[in-house]
Amino acid sequence: MNRQAQAAVMFLVGAALLHAGGTDLYLRYVKAGLRPLVLAAGVVLIISALATAWYEWRRSRSRDKASRAEAPAHTHPEPRISWLLVLPLLALILVAPPALGSYSAMRTGTALQHPYGYMKLPKSDPIPLNLVDYAGRAVYDHGRSLDGRSVRITGFVALDSKGTPYLVRMALNCCAADAQPVKVALTGTIPPVLQPDSWLQVTGTYIARETHDPVNNGPIPFLKVTEATPIPTPADPYDETWNN
Repeated sequence: MNRQAQAAVMFLVGAALLHAGGTDLYLRYVKAGLRPLVLAAGVVLIISALATAWYEWRRSRSRDKASRAEAPAHTHPEPRISWLLVLPLLALILVAPPALGSYSAMRTGTALQHPYGYMKLPKSDPIPLNLVDYAGRAVYDHGRSLDGRSVRITGFVALDSKGTPYLVRMALNCCAADAQPVKVALTGTIPPVLQPDSWLQVTGTYIARETHDPVNNGPIPFLKVTEATPIPTPADPYDETWNN
């Protein structure tokens, strides 16, 4: 692949990054806080591609002038197979990858971590809580801040081999490649039919009960469900609260 073709591929990569960063597509790859870096990388690649193309155009003009007085040389075309490098770019632009779901969650141990501290909860009822926040309070604070309170959390459904239902969010440090699940087991008023990977908004109360993940023996708290409502998949399906 010659320099002009390399510049074209670089331009396409930059355009793909700008497209992803300008929409919610980038959330399928990295966490929300990295959007400025995605956009900046796209701009840098496009500028580099234009600079490369301009430099090669200038150099080819100089080379043509110098070779007019000489005998024509035989050139060998670059292998066309190198253009297959464009296919991943088309996939990035045209096909949005699905977020990691129940298949990955049930084959990976829960990644719940001990939080640095707990923010004061609002007086509203039910309390809108992040799933990771609920799990941390339930396990490591033994539900003291949740006792007697109704909470509302969201996540996608996962079922283990015994049919036990879980509400899950995939937590990440940087990008989707390092995403790991945090799980909350459900009991109480559970919908009779649960579809894995469907999203639910669940209202319920803390109960002093937990189980352990069979993959890594990590703690999984329970939530006693009083109401469960199906919701659309959120724009940002991942959770980064554990890293704040």
